[in-house]
Amino acid sequence: MPKWHWPIDPDKVPRIVVEPPGPKALEVVRRDEELIMQSFARWYPLVIARGYGPVVEDVDGNLYIDYNAGIAVTNVGHAHPKVVEAIKRQAELFLHYSLTDFYYEVAVKLAEKLVSIAPISGGKKVFFTNSGTESIEGVLKIARGHFKGQRPYVIAFLGAFHGRTYGSMSVTASKPVHRRHFSPLVPNVIHAPYPHPVHCPFKASTPEECGEYALAFIEDWILKRLVDPSEVSLVLIEPIQGEGGYVVPSKSFIQGLRKLTQEHGMLFAVDEVQSGFGRTGRWFAVEHFGVEPDLIATAKAIAAGLPLGAIIGKAEVMSLPRGAHANTFGGNPVAAAAALASMEVIEEEGLLRHAEMLGEELKKVFAEEVGDRHHVRGLGLMIGVELLDERKKPAKYLDEVLLKAFKRGVAVIGAGLSTIRVAPPLVIPREMALKAASVILEILRGYR
Repeated sequence: MPKWHWPIDPDKVPRIVVEPPGPKALEVVRRDEELIMQSFARWYPLVIARGYGPVVEDVDGNLYIDYNAGIAVTNVGHAHPKVVEAIKRQAELFLHYSLTDFYYEVAVKLAEKLVSIAPISGGKKVFFTNSGTESIEGVLKIARGHFKGQRPYVIAFLGAFHGRTYGSMSVTASKPVHRRHFSPLVPNVIHAPYPHPVHCPFKASTPEECGEYALAFIEDWILKRLVDPSEVSLVLIEPIQGEGGYVVPSKSFIQGLRKLTQEHGMLFAVDEVQSGFGRTGRWFAVEHFGVEPDLIATAKAIAAGLPLGAIIGKAEVMSLPRGAHANTFGGNPVAAAAALASMEVIEEEGLLRHAEMLGEELKKVFAEEVGDRHHVRGLGLMIGVELLDERKKPAKYLDEVLLKAFKRGVAVIGAGLSTIRVAPPLVIPREMALKAASVILEILRGYR
């Protein structure tokens, strides 16, 4: 079980002392709107002052159960003492000395740890980035570089979200707003259907059958009618779609896809930016499917909230020539120290097992209450509750539900078109997680 490290009584959370958003929060929102480009999509006016493990406090003194972990980032909670101490210790030594041009040991130690947990056999190497979208950009570049430009095509999936910079935006297909007005995009990206358990793009009766049809579409239509397999360098997939709705494909689909890439000599890359570092009860979500990727893109939870990402891949694939790819801040020493401490916490506090067990219980709680109407899915503490109307189409009231939860002290966000995204810090105690679930379920009863 995770330890409780924070100076507040968990039994007194949530606590609403001023109806949110309070006056201090509204003032911050006003200044934000005046000074910061409003290209974000804020869910509601939550203005954070500090965090305690799985709890956040706003500027007006309200305490919320954090059911989103800063979008699946703070897996070991906010301000974990071990992570804070590691940050302080490294900050007193040096804050930066570009890994692109020089060397330092903390980056090597982190690389050693990453290759030890990555589900890839044989020799492995790491490239450090600053974010998830940069990790995806790097994967695209590594794949094309590996084949020396002879395989210019990439296959990605409908519903995917990989980021908003140009390469990652070009493989993203989650919402039109991400791509609207920004063409031309990076060329030679082909989007294939992703086997959704509810909204299957084919007439299928089971998720497994949907996966079979999706594989057949790639083989029979894309690779026989659109592009020759010898020109495809990479198949890029989220083993669990994140922003697309916390969609879990069938195991047979992922295994069949991996077999397809091996047969045609394509690289197989998984986007674990949101699903990595214990979120699903394993270090990486792809482990649930019994396959080994060639490349893994990571970020978000790797450094407990500091900006850091990494690409982990087979050594023979991670082979771009000197000077071909670099950055200034990737592998920042303070972020690397935080990452090492965070992974130690995950191991020492048994958070993989906790996420697996608590996630199964939460799924059962949601399914027993609303499973006849809505669709509950996920692995570990990466759970989606897709709100559906009477026709089993995406319901229209997701934003209302999230706002009502915020007003009652549960900070939870959405995904896809109508999915409640349940992704609390892995350190959340069972009782607190169930309390937040009960708040959401009580709100949903009002929509029957």
